[in-house]
Order: sequence, then structure tokens, then C-alpha cells
Amino acid sequence: MAIRSKTFCESYHEDIKLLNTIWSKVWMGLFAAGMLILPFATDTYIVYMVNLSCIATVAALGLNLLTGFTGQISLGHAAFLAIGAYTGAILGEGLGMPFWITVPAAGLVAALAGILVGIPCLRLKGLYLAMATMSFGVMVEFILVTWKGLTGGERGMFMAELDIFGLALDTDEKIYYFLLILTALMVVAAKNIVRTRVGRAFIAVRDRDIAAEVMGVNLTLYKVIAFALGAFYAGVAGDMYAYVMGHIHPEHFTLMSSVEYLAMIIVGGLGSVLGAILGAVFIVVTPEFIKLAAQAAEKVIPAMAGKYDEEWNIAAFGLLIMLFLIFEPGGLNAIWQRIKTGFKNWPFTY
Repeated sequence: MAIRSKTFCESYHEDIKLLNTIWSKVWMGLFAAGMLILPFATDTYIVYMVNLSCIATVAALGLNLLTGFTGQISLGHAAFLAIGAYTGAILGEGLGMPFWITVPAAGLVAALAGILVGIPCLRLKGLYLAMATMSFGVMVEFILVTWKGLTGGERGMFMAELDIFGLALDTDEKIYYFLLILTALMVVAAKNIVRTRVGRAFIAVRDRDIAAEVMGVNLTLYKVIAFALGAFYAGVAGDMYAYVMGHIHPEHFTLMSSVEYLAMIIVGGLGSVLGAILGAVFIVVTPEFIKLAAQAAEKVIPAMAGKYDEEWNIAAFGLLIMLFLIFEPGGLNAIWQRIKTGFKNWPFTY
């Protein structure tokens, strides 16, 4: 008589469920409850860091759809965030439009920019594609600085206060729930995109583009869709960033910012929705630990007093990427999968 596993799936639909076991539902419920009570259980700075993590998660999801799932490397992701942020600021602060117009508009304008970038880059791969997207990012940064009549130039732009049907979200605690809901929707959307025909085509393009084309996958169409989706996520994240910061500046969207988002998906795990989330949180939180470590080192080694600066973070990002590429190419997601598998198989290790 056959022994049936408790996670046995009888159909493909059942196999790709987001929450396919009772325990996954329980843990997700506990996680959601914890996130809901977080502002009441911690201080304002922690809430602010979670807000930044939500924004980084949305942006990293977009880059992971483009680079992790489709294999189209991009070093201009911050440019799409800039387009979304400035679109939101122009519509919100300049024209007084509400969030339910500025957020999708920021995503759509960034998606249009993604299409305009993606079409000329269809035949580029690897370093050539990276250089092309990096050039786009530099060009956008130059426009932000020089087109003072539209972007405010080096002075930047102020963003209108987030207002939801008459309720002003003027504190980090108030805007927290808005960001949490929006981030959850974007995560679920990304997870569902990956499970569709489009997501499977992305993976086919990444793994073997010539074989995918032979099997009927339209490379041109799906590469452009990947650029559009990645840019849309970045545009929404940019608008969220503008709302949280209240003021945006060209220096917020530099090449280093694009490298940070690339670090997020490498550290978290390429081609994984969960990896994008883990990587985004890790990269946002890591500078705080670096700062604490530097402060502790200053107490032990007086000669290091006042030496901490942004270059420490740059060096740390480079070291993290190198270490993960060497020792754990699968990123944090691979580590988590091994831990989860270990718990499932315990006490048996085979």
C-alpha cells in the first residue's frame, strides 16, 4: 500500500499554489499579524527603516523580473526610480493630483521609458547591455540636473503630503500601513507573473534564448515586456520614495543606487521573489550594522574616530557581492530553502 505524503500534490494548479500547506498559511498569518502591530511595538526609526525596506523590495522585485528571471542585466534601474519619483512629484506637488493617480502614473511613465530603452537593447547581452543601461542612467541623471524648469535641477523637488481620502499620512507610522499594503500587492503580483505563461517565457529567455525562440517564444516581445514590468515596479517604488522622503534630489538616483539594487537581487537570490525581499531588507539594514560596528571600533581604536563615511558602505557592498558570488551564488533564498528543507526532513537527513 502506498504511503501518501502530507504535501502530495495531485495537479499542477495545486503544486503552484502560493500557500499550499496549512503551516505556510499559519506562518504567513503570524507574519502579517506581526507586521500590523509593529508600529505599536517599536520606535519611529525602526518604522522608518521598514518603510525604506518596503520601497527597496518593490524596486528589487522589478529588477529581479528583468535580470533574475529574464537574464537582462541592468545598471540603470535607479533611473526608472527617478522617473517615477519625479513624475509623482510633478503630478502630486505641481498639479495637486491624489495618490491613486500619481502612483499608477509614475509606474506607467517609467514603463514607457523601459520600453523605449528595451527596444534598442534587444540584440545586446552581457556587458554590452550593462553598459547601455548604465548610459541611460547617466543620461537621466544629467537631465534631472540640467532641466531645472521641470525637475528643479540640483535643488530637487518637494513632494506633496500623502493624503488618502482626507486622511493626511504625515508621519512614518501613518504611511507605514499604506506602504505595507502596496508592497504586499506588488509582491503577490510578481509571484503571479512568475507563475504565468509570461513568467515561464522569461525563464526560457534567460536559460536558453535560442532554444526558446525555436520553441515559439517571441524573444522581442518578452524582452520588451520584461523591461516594461521592471521599470513599472521601479516607477512605483520611486513614487513611494518621494512620498516618504518629502523631497527628492538627483543624488538619490545615481549609478551607486543602481549597484545597490543589483546587490539586493544577487545577495537575496536571482530569479526568486522571496530572494528579492530578503536581499532588499538585508541591504537596507546592513549600513546600520556597519555604522554600529564602526562606532564600536572607534571606542576600541581611537585612531579610527571620525573615519566612518559613505565609502565604508561602498566597500561593504562590493565585499558582500563578492562573497555571495563565491560562497553562495543562490543568495539568502538558497540558505533559507536549505534551512526549510532541513526542518521538513528532520530527523532524517536524506
